[in-house]
This record gives sequence, structure tokens and C-alpha cells, in this order.
Amino acid sequence: MEFKVNCGIWGTMFGVPSIVADNFLKLATGGQIKVLLYLLRCSGKACSTEEISSNTGVTREEAEDAVLFWQQANVLSPDNSVKAPPVSPVMTAPAVNEHPVGSGQLTSEKVIAPDHKTNLSGSEIAAIMNESKDIKELFTISETILGPLKNSQMNSMIWMYDHLGLKKEVIITLLSYCASIEKVNTAYVEKIACSWAENEINTINAAQDEIQKMTASRVFEGRIMKIFQMPNRPTTKQNEIIQQWKTAGFSTELIKLAYERTFEQINKLNFNYINKILLSWRDSGFMTVKDVQKAENEYKKKKAASSGSPDDSDIEKYDSVVNKFLY
Repeated sequence: MEFKVNCGIWGTMFGVPSIVADNFLKLATGGQIKVLLYLLRCSGKACSTEEISSNTGVTREEAEDAVLFWQQANVLSPDNSVKAPPVSPVMTAPAVNEHPVGSGQLTSEKVIAPDHKTNLSGSEIAAIMNESKDIKELFTISETILGPLKNSQMNSMIWMYDHLGLKKEVIITLLSYCASIEKVNTAYVEKIACSWAENEINTINAAQDEIQKMTASRVFEGRIMKIFQMPNRPTTKQNEIIQQWKTAGFSTELIKLAYERTFEQINKLNFNYINKILLSWRDSGFMTVKDVQKAENEYKKKKAASSGSPDDSDIEKYDSVVNKFLY
């Protein structure tokens, strides 16, 4: 079945960044697309969460999450204005031809990164391009994503293709994602490439699924940064804790409450302190704000009614669980 746009019904038009169509039609949810389209339509106008929710049919929380998603994807700037990317990353590439083992194919052995001190010269890279159609196409498409390629970037792509065994289209997908978040330095790209190779992420679908997980992690990280009022991105250790919270299923509302309890106790941001509160709540069976509030209210009632009764030991035990935490 073929589809054709009815141009005759077009009235006033507005633009959509190419990066959205190229990278995010599969990754973004319907609600996130709705919010972006509404903000694009209102370009130059300040939009409240209530207004976005009312005009798109998503909830206020979904609207806030969608704005954060597009900010993390560098489509919206922090002031929620549309950010035009310098290039239009391409997510697909021509089909890969069959290759011998060692040329874009994973082996069953654990991948070990070779020494990058043995870089190829310009003439050696040119010879490889003449011999390999895939490498030539990889460079051509990568230039639409990154701009003119440096010798170090070409060396890196050959290394990912020949030594890590990643397929051409998987490398292009990886570069497109890195460009979308404006982190295209060679070390960052290669770190992800090594992880993908070791975990056998070597198809378009697997790569896009992994990018969706990575994007979700960045959005969760962004929400935590907003709650904690952090001016800078979390450190590696802090981000590990944040991702542990995501994996454990802690809601941002519960994390916010633990953050508030931390400030009440020590008057500063301390990830380890917050983490101990959350783990203590979880061990006590409290996984929602309502769970904690209900337990605290019951504790206060018992404390007020006990006045030296035998139940004091239980109250003190609860007090140590909910309200007293050590570094």
C-alpha cells in the first residue's frame, strides 16, 4: 500500500528537526511526540505544563517527562526552545554484504581492545577504503553525522568494524546516538562500542533497543538532577547509585522524599545517606510515599499514646528504621 501527502490541505506550516524523524520515531513514545509537536507549533511562546497537558491529552507528569526526554536528546534546549542540531544523523544504511570472520563479524571469544598506538596512516586508510565497500560506505554515511572525518575517527571506525566485529549499520546507529546527545569524542564512542561487542549487540534492532534503554536512563538521571537541584552532571559513582535506584524500581517521588529527609537530618546532599534511607524503607516494605507517610503517622500515634507502655521498644525500633540513619 502506498501513501501520499495531501498538500492541498496544508495551511500554516512549522518545521520538525530532521534528527527527530531520523533517530526518535521508534525510540520516543506517542506522548513524547505529541508534546514535541505542540512545542514546535508554539515555537517562541512560553508553554506551561498545564497548557501542554490540556492541548496534547497527556498528563502533567507525562508532559514534564516528555520535555525532559527531548532536553536529554538535545532537541530542546534547557529553556525548552527548539535546538537545531548541526547535522542530521542517519539511522539506517545499505544492507551489509557477507564478510569473512574478523571483518564486521563477532567471534565467540571475549573481545579485547587492541592497542591504539598502532594507528593506520592516511595512505593505509585509503587502501582499506579501496578494498572494502563497507568501510567506504561507513565513512561516507558517518560524514553526514559527524562532518569531515579526522584520521583518529577513521581509525576508530575501522577498529570497531575489524577488531570488535560490529556491523557497519550498528556503528552508524551508535554514531547517530552519540551525535544526538553531543558526545562524539572517540573515547566515549569506543567505550559504548566495546560494551556492545561484549554483549553481542550487533543488529539494528538490538542497537536501537539498547539506545532506548540508555535514553531512559539519561531521562531518569535528568529527573534526579532536577529533584536534587544539581548544577552539574552526576559523578560516575553518583550515576551508579542513580541507576541502581532505577533498577530497584524506586519512584522519583520516593527518592524526593528521601532527599528531603536527608536535608532535614544533615542539611546537605549526600547520595550514600539517601541510598541508606531508600534501602531501609525497602527492607521495611515501604516502596511508595504513601507507605512511608502511613508508617510515620502510625508511629506518631503510638508514640503519643504509649507514654512508657511496653510497646516503647517497638516504637524505638521503628524510629531507628524510619528516622535515624548513619553515614
